Amino acid sequence: FLLQESDQSKMNLYDHLCDVLNSVLESKTPNAVDVIEDISKQIKEAKYRAAHDPSALHDTAETSEEVVLAKLQNKLFDKPVEEAEPEPEEEVEMPLPDLMDIANYFEQAGIGLGREETFRIFLALKKLVDTHTLQTVRFWGKIYGTEKNYIVAEVEYREGEEEEEGEQEGEEEEEVKDDDDEEKEEQEDLTPKPDWKPPPEIPKEENGTGCNKKTYFVCNEPGSEWVKLPPVEPKEIVLARQIKKFFTGNLDAPVISYPPFSGTERNYLRAQIARISAATCISPLDYYKFEEDDEDDSDGEGRDSFIPNVEFEPLRNIELIDPSLSNWVHHVQYILPQGRCVWVNPSQKHDSEDYEEEEEEEEREEPDEPVPEHGPPLLNPISEDAEVDGMPAWSASLTSSLVPQYAAAVLRSNLWPGAQVFGIDRKFENIYVGWGHKYTADNYSPTAPPPTQEEYPSGAEITEVPDPTVDEVRALQAAEAEQREREAEEAEMDEEEDEED
Repeated sequence: FLLQESDQSKMNLYDHLCDVLNSVLESKTPNAVDVIEDISKQIKEAKYRAAHDPSALHDTAETSEEVVLAKLQNKLFDKPVEEAEPEPEEEVEMPLPDLMDIANYFEQAGIGLGREETFRIFLALKKLVDTHTLQTVRFWGKIYGTEKNYIVAEVEYREGEEEEEGEQEGEEEEEVKDDDDEEKEEQEDLTPKPDWKPPPEIPKEENGTGCNKKTYFVCNEPGSEWVKLPPVEPKEIVLARQIKKFFTGNLDAPVISYPPFSGTERNYLRAQIARISAATCISPLDYYKFEEDDEDDSDGEGRDSFIPNVEFEPLRNIELIDPSLSNWVHHVQYILPQGRCVWVNPSQKHDSEDYEEEEEEEEREEPDEPVPEHGPPLLNPISEDAEVDGMPAWSASLTSSLVPQYAAAVLRSNLWPGAQVFGIDRKFENIYVGWGHKYTADNYSPTAPPPTQEEYPSGAEITEVPDPTVDEVRALQAAEAEQREREAEEAEMDEEEDEED
């Protein structure tokens, strides 16, 4: 093995080790163990400098993560070669706001990610706009992870565009369901099945409504590929309220928790984004208004849409930081304990149910009708938010107390640390930079497991008894034999008496 010749250097390990040891013994190098690598390199250079390329002896530097990230983000600064100047008549409204201008106000309040990172995120959002047909785009914020972070973009598709993508995803889901049904049919057997059925599953809200009103894209670093998060389901929000997990930065990572979370980290991330948006997205009073023909529904679901108020008059800074917090309102719908913004009756039968199941349900006793859930209406003042451990839900301040005339109002959420909003004149913007966890006064304690299920009632018919001995079996058999003989004799005597009569 040591005599095998290398294809590159045309030498073997045995000869090279001999040369190295001879050099050490001849020069009697002190601390040779510390410089043996240098001696080996010098011998190679002396032997093959003339016959080989000296560059082949250079150390191969490993590509660091910083270099890989720099090469990835360098593409954000590349300008398309065939980009033509748009004519004034064909100009289209840019769905992406000026993120650098928005970041300037947050920077005044000591909030943000730094100008360099913000500009790279700005270019990454522009790339997202160029690759998708979007109506609006907003930098939602950044969620920290233990390995990588998430940069979140909140978008709205143009009419009809999201439906096409949804149809493609729906077709894939149907194919998977069909395959699962076929496998279940093959595995069906005649074993008895329990009568218990799980509670009905709460249907998710359609795209463009409720918790799925907006669509979200995430990436780990500016320049990396944007990944679209799936629509959130009610059960995911309900479970997300019961657990507390740090994000890893890997969308496909499992969420190991109790109660068990149904889905991967991408589903947990989407649920947390929905919760944070519902609780912290606020706007100045009267900035939005309801449409005149939009009336409250008779079912009590309330209004779910609004339009910008053209006649909005900006509030003064002193009014925006009023301790009463009556000049700010929530413009995202409240999420009910059911996990939806609009309550649905889980016991209501759907047309898709089989008639056999309906007949079985009719035979059983009808459960009590669930109580409808209600929450705060849309555009509800934040002054009605519940206190957080004796503190108000929001803390208001100015970006500068020295020049308050040119300062912006800044509000920070005490319920979701990391959620902030600024307001000045007709501008306002929300952002979240944090770990994606809700504030809790006490240390987090996981949900206790349910109590152990009770055993079946123990009776004489199922109580185990010790096995009888051989003598006891023989005695029992003898007693049974005597009993049979006695019964036979009695039967014969009865027959004789009947004949005499």
